[in-house]
Amino acid sequence: MSPKRVILHVGTPKTGTSYLQDVLFSNRDHLAGQGVLYPADRFDGHFLAALDLMRLPWGGLETQAVGAWDRLAAQVREWPGTAIISHEILATADRTQIRRALETLGHPDTEIHVVLSVRDLVRQIPAEWQENIKHRRTISYRRFLAQVQDPDRAGRIATWFWGVQEIPDILNRWGAELDPSRVHVVTVPKPGAPKTLLWERFAEAFDLGGLDLDLHVERANPSLGVPETALIRRINKTSNADVEPSAYRPLVRELLAHQTLSRRAESPRLALPPDVWTWADELSHAWVDELRARRYDVVGDLDDLIPDRNPVEFSDPDRPRHREVNAAALDAIHALLLEGARMRQVEADLRDELRDTQIALERAYLRPTYRAREKIVRSAEDKGWGRRMLGLYRRVRGRSSRPA
Repeated sequence: MSPKRVILHVGTPKTGTSYLQDVLFSNRDHLAGQGVLYPADRFDGHFLAALDLMRLPWGGLETQAVGAWDRLAAQVREWPGTAIISHEILATADRTQIRRALETLGHPDTEIHVVLSVRDLVRQIPAEWQENIKHRRTISYRRFLAQVQDPDRAGRIATWFWGVQEIPDILNRWGAELDPSRVHVVTVPKPGAPKTLLWERFAEAFDLGGLDLDLHVERANPSLGVPETALIRRINKTSNADVEPSAYRPLVRELLAHQTLSRRAESPRLALPPDVWTWADELSHAWVDELRARRYDVVGDLDDLIPDRNPVEFSDPDRPRHREVNAAALDAIHALLLEGARMRQVEADLRDELRDTQIALERAYLRPTYRAREKIVRSAEDKGWGRRMLGLYRRVRGRSSRPA
């Protein structure tokens, strides 16, 4: 490994980034012992730093993010070996933000590498719609596809989608000031590839292949099928006005989507309708031709970005089969009932602890020494000299208890 370099992983979303970041975070102490810094004291530390760098509003989290990028960059500058930064929303940074990021990380004096993990559009487009739904949106699939295909790219959805998914543009922005040999493209393998292959590619791009890391992690961002995504969208439409974001994330996004509905593996998978598939296929071929000409370092194969010729059968999530949605809803209700029962038990346990504490306090108040002190104080308060003495005592205690 180089004695001093920075590896900056800037996306894209839905390319195994959650898994990668969880492996890096859970192994950060071991990595540091091998000369590799992953500067994070909380699992979302790099997310907050990215929000700060780009001044992005994010449901109030941006207030927690103030100063996060400068603190992270300072840690990187002070580290004598390799440092890794990773978050997928960095893909949407503009040129001014990118220039600031590189400068605060030590460019041009420090060897900086940019890594972009990428996946074919035919899988990325449905995945992005699903992420929108898991973040409380209610937009239909057809309307989402229409906005993504709009040549004007007007509106928040199209702006965000192309900001984090247009591979040549992201590489052009992030790699503008770097030699192409320091820009690395990691391709997500096609369906059916060995499960370990993506990690092996990440390890090669990050030069982690020789390190013995624990690859068993808990945090993930699993995908949903057609009826499950349709169910979450219906929940959003009926509950967004009443459920605060602070409650939505643990109950809907985590409990229902990630922990419950993602396990329903037999459901139809999200896919593109034939007309959109053809458009995405043509665009993918154009991107691959452009990337080949740029001569970036590719870990994997650019042909992974070309959609399979046998596309997944399209099942319309705007018109799902009612029986499949109902089955998913029963699983969701079951999970909510179990969570409700668990929370009621937690509530009962807390009530028992509170009652035990109250009983202990009452017993302390009933001790003979406490009753004797209480009797003396009440007697003194009935007499003029006693009230004066108590006042003096309390003033002295007040002064002595003040911080120096």
